[in-house]
This record gives sequence, structure tokens and C-alpha cells, in this order.
Amino acid sequence: MGISSRMIPIEDASARKREIEEKLKQEQETLSFIRENLEKSDQLTKGMVSILSSFESRLMQLENSIIPVHKQTENLQRLQENVDKTLSCMDHVISYYHVAKDTDRIIREGPAGRLDEYLACIAKIQKAVEYFQDNNPDSPELNTVKARFEKGKELLEAEFRSLLTRYSKPVPPILILDTISVDEELEVQEEVVLEHLPEAVLQDIICITGWLVEFGRNQDFMNVYFQIRSNQLDRSIKGLKEHFRKNSASSGVLYSPAVQTKRKDTPTKKVPKRPGTIRKAQNLLKQYSQHGLDGKKGGSNLTPLEGYDHDPRVKHISDALTEKHGAASGKDDVLDIEIDSYIHCISAFVKLAQSEYALLTEIIPEHHQKKTFDSLIQEALDNLMLEGDNIVSAARRAIMRHDYSAVLTIFPILRHLKMNKSDFDSTLQGTAASTKNKLPTLITSMETIGAKALEEFADSIKNDPDKEYNMPKDGTVHELTSNAILFLQQLLDFHETAGAMLASQVLGDTYNIPLDPRESSSATNYSSDFNKRLLSSYICKVLGNLQLNLLSKSKVYEDSALSAIFLHNNYNYILKSLEKSELIQLVTVTQKRAEASYKELIQQQIEFYQRSWLKVTEHLTDRNMPVLQPGMKLKDKERQVIKDKFKGFNDGLEELCKIQKGWAIPDKDQRDFIRQAQKRVVSEAYRAFLQRCTNISFTKNPEKYHKYRPEEVEEMIEKLFDTSA
Repeated sequence: MGISSRMIPIEDASARKREIEEKLKQEQETLSFIRENLEKSDQLTKGMVSILSSFESRLMQLENSIIPVHKQTENLQRLQENVDKTLSCMDHVISYYHVAKDTDRIIREGPAGRLDEYLACIAKIQKAVEYFQDNNPDSPELNTVKARFEKGKELLEAEFRSLLTRYSKPVPPILILDTISVDEELEVQEEVVLEHLPEAVLQDIICITGWLVEFGRNQDFMNVYFQIRSNQLDRSIKGLKEHFRKNSASSGVLYSPAVQTKRKDTPTKKVPKRPGTIRKAQNLLKQYSQHGLDGKKGGSNLTPLEGYDHDPRVKHISDALTEKHGAASGKDDVLDIEIDSYIHCISAFVKLAQSEYALLTEIIPEHHQKKTFDSLIQEALDNLMLEGDNIVSAARRAIMRHDYSAVLTIFPILRHLKMNKSDFDSTLQGTAASTKNKLPTLITSMETIGAKALEEFADSIKNDPDKEYNMPKDGTVHELTSNAILFLQQLLDFHETAGAMLASQVLGDTYNIPLDPRESSSATNYSSDFNKRLLSSYICKVLGNLQLNLLSKSKVYEDSALSAIFLHNNYNYILKSLEKSELIQLVTVTQKRAEASYKELIQQQIEFYQRSWLKVTEHLTDRNMPVLQPGMKLKDKERQVIKDKFKGFNDGLEELCKIQKGWAIPDKDQRDFIRQAQKRVVSEAYRAFLQRCTNISFTKNPEKYHKYRPEEVEEMIEKLFDTSA
């Protein structure tokens, strides 16, 4: 065990030594390999250095040979480029000399159908002109191309005129009606677009005008434009007017077929009409002015009113009036058409002018647009204003003849002008002051003549003469009353216009209307409340004049009872008319008790009428009546008193019933009320009288004096104002 343990370390040392020797041997081999490689690397490096030195020498030789050749080549290329440029410039210059010849055919044939090609030729000619002006201003070629340029410009201007003339057409009347009509049943209105020129033509025109402005330096085309478009605008409005004349006479209302074509599921648009009572009022007022004031004919005349329209007398009067004025109705219808036509032409002008301005902004340069537009609309606007002046002149002549129906013609036109004034002002914005003032001037003229007619009408009501032959024999409503009320009803339809018309003449002092300090002194700026008060005062003035005149006329009747019936009928007609037409609301603006006052007047006249029966009922009183007792014997004098009372009653009753049976109270309610009241008074007195005479023997022939039973007396009174007579 001891020897073995000592031998183990010796073996390990031997193994360790062998291992070290092997590693040393390997390292020596590696070192030997590295040395060999280093020697080879040195040899390669020397070879590479030798090669590079040789290559550098050869490059220097090549450079010395190539650089002179390269420089020579660059010079040759530069020379070639100069030659090419020179040839190109020569070709360019030579082309200017051939421009006139090259463009001759296209210029002669004009731009029609090939505007782009034509403008390209014009551009070539223009460049040639510029070249010769800059480089050879004395050359004959300059004059040639200048002449060709001017010729080309002339043909462009001619094409501009030709396109405008050929494609500018009047707007069809039905399309205009679509544009100006409003369908209240449609929440969203479908805007009608007016296409004056086809899109392709419009683009050509825009292209031509752009060239003329930029290169042609010519503004004559603007005159051509406004002349052609002005003519078309005027023709469009005249076409609408002619369409109106042809179609309104038969239908009364113009319909637009275009609407039905586009929207079959919606109601047909209708051109708004003036109130239908205007023409009737004009007829009645014309009759009044011709026959009432001039005194040629008389007669009673009523407008339909509840309580009056069932009276045969009223129907007879109405039929007679219709027959009398049948011949004039055709002329009135023509006037209606003219007025409606004028109103719609005003609206058409605004729409067409707006459309023309939209078209103009695409064609005319911006700084010339307002002036060109001003010139464009002058002819159509002047014609409209002239027609309006003619209406004013006609109204003035009619008023001089005391035909106050003329003011009713002014009302719808004036209202329409005022309603459209803001659109007018907006459309004419930027035009000359003289153009802008045309509509306000016409409005002022209409307000002046209208106010004059209103004043003279009020005076005519006050001064209408009391003509015996002009008074209704039956005591019914006088034509003065019906005409005055009918006239006032038209003022209600146009109350804002009428109020402003009165305010325009500063008539506040005339009607004692206090002017609010906040109110402007300018008539056009008066508040609607002030105008309403002013119109209310005017209506009260007319009614006051009418009441005074009726009171005066009632004195023409010899029978005071008939005078009372006459005044009762007229006052009642006035009150019912005021209430039915809502005029009473306007009257009460300044006269709070107007309604109560008329009721008091009516009741007062009923009481005056009832006094006529006193000469009948006075025979039934106890005055001079003997003391009567059943079975007593009367003296001859006492019997005669009773006989006289019976006879007086019978004669008076028969006389009154005979006379008053022919009188008229058209209002059924009033007629029944008066009958019942009279029956009650007379019947009660008669029954009491008969009761006193019961069992009294005053005659051998009692049936001679006791002719009527109380029931028969009531029946006789019931037949008073018998409309079937």
C-alpha cells in the first residue's frame, strides 16, 4: 500500500510532460506556417507595387493623349448647338412671314363651329404683329398681319352678335308665370330656372368676350349685348301681356301648363287675382257718379246683404242694374285684364331682370356690369313706368268726371308696387339714380291721385243733391248708401294701401289724428298704426257725411213715417254692412261707440215711425168717451161719439195699411220686429176699446162700424211692408 501511493505522482508528471511537449511541437509548427505565409505576402506585395507603378505610368500616358481630344469634341458640340439654335430661330422668324398665308383660309371662313381653332389662329397673328412691331416696324408684313388681326377681331365680334341674336329668344309666358306664381300649398317652392342661352353657346360667348376684353381691347360688344338682351327682355314682357289678353278673357284666371307637366301630383298654380268685388264696386260707383251726381236717372240700388237679398224689390233692382250695365261689362272686363296684366308684368320684370343680371355677370367684365345692366333694363322699365303713368292719367281724368271707381283701379296696382318695391330696389342696386327713382315716382303719383279721389269721394257723399225723382218710392236703401258702403268695403280690402295713401298727403290734420312724435314726417315711414287711425277717421268722415246727407234727403218725403222708414233702412243697412264686412272694427279704432250709435239711430227711427199710428190708436182712447154701462141708454150725441171713434179707427187703419203695404223694410228681422211691436200696440188698444163697448147699443147696424175683429186687424198689420206686393 505504501509503494503504490508514491508511484501515482510520478506517472502524472510524465503524462504532463508529454502533453506539454506535444503543445510545444504544435506551436512550433504554427510559427513555421506563419513565417512561410509572411514571406509569401511580402512577395505578393512587392508584385502588386510593381503592377501599380506600371499602371500609374500607363494612366499618365493615356491622360496626356485623351484630354486634347475631349476638349476638341466639346468645341464641336457647342458649334453644333449654335447652328441648331440659329436654324430654329430662322424657322421661327420665317414662320411670322408665312402667318398671313397660313391663317388666310380659317380667318376668311370665320369662327363659326370651330372657335378654338379660330382663336389659335388669331393668337398666331397677334404674335406676328408683336414680332414685327418689336423687330421690323417698317416692314410691309406688319401691315399685312395687322389687317389680318383686325379682320379676325371683326369676325369674332360678328360671331358674338350672331350667337346672341340667333339664340336669344323671349321667355315663354307660361314659364314666366311659373316663375312669378306662388303655390301656398307647397311648403318648399320649386325654383324655376330661366335658361336664356344653351350652355354650349354661353361658353362660346364667354370665350369670345374674354378674348375681346383681354386682346381685342374693344368694349363695343357690351353695347351689342345690352341692345339684344334689352330687346328680348321687352319682348318677353310684351309676350306675357299678350298671353294675358288672349287667355284671361275666357277663363278669368291664368293657369300655367308648365306646372302640370312638371308636378302632376300637386295643385295647379294660379296667378293671384284681385278681389272679385272690385269690378262690381267700380260698376256701381260708376253708375252713381254718372246718374247720381249728374242727375240723369234715379233708382234704388243694393248690394247683396244678409236680410236684404231675399227681398224681391232688391232682386228687381239688381236685375235692372245688370241689364242697364250689361253693355259696359265687356269694357270693364278688358280693363280688369289690363290691370291684372300690368300687375303680373311688374312681377315678371323683377324676375326677368334678376335672371338677366345673373347671365350678364358671366359675360360682361365686373367693372362694366352695373352700367350695362342699367342700359339693358331701360326699355322694359320705361314701358312699364309709361303704362303706370297712363293708368294714373286715366284715373285723373275719371276723377275729373266724378268717376271715383278709378281709385279702385289704383289700389291693387299700388299695393303690388309697394309689395315688390324691396325686390325692385334690390334688383336695381348699383344702377343710376334716375333708374332707381322711377318706381318711387310712380308710387308717389298713384298715392297722390288716390288720396285726391278719396277726398273728392268723401265730399261727393256730403254734397250729393236731394233729388225727389232719385228717392226710392218705397223708402228702401238709397243708392248713395249702397255705393258709399261698397266703396268703403274696398278700402277694407286695401286698408294698408289706403291708409298709406292718405298719410302720403299728410292728411292727419284734416282728420284730427294726433301724430306720435316717434312717427316720421315721411309718408312712406308712417307706422301702420297711424295709417290705420287715419283710415278709420276717413271712414268715419264718409259715414258722417252720408248720415247728414241721408237726413237731408229724408226731408224730401212728405210723409214723416216714410222718412223714418227710409232713414231706418239706410241706418240698418249701414250697420249690417259694417258688421258683415268687419268695417266696424276699423271704425271703432277712432269711434268706440259707432255700433251703439247706429243702434240708437235705428231705434229712434222706429219710434218716429210708430208715431204714425197715433192717428189710428187715438180713436181708441177714453178721450170724449161717454161713461158706458151695460144696458144703459145712450144719448144721440154719445152714440155719435162712439160711431166716430169706430169710423176714425177703421178709416185710419185702412189708409195706413194701404199706404204702408207698399213700403219696404228689406231686413226680415227688422220687418218682423216692427210688425210685431205695432200689432201688439194696436191690438191691445183695439181689444180694450171693444171691451168697453161690449153690450152697449150705439147703432142699429153694428157691423157697419165694427168692421174688423182683432185677429183681422193683426192680419192687416202683418201685411205691412209686404214684399210680395
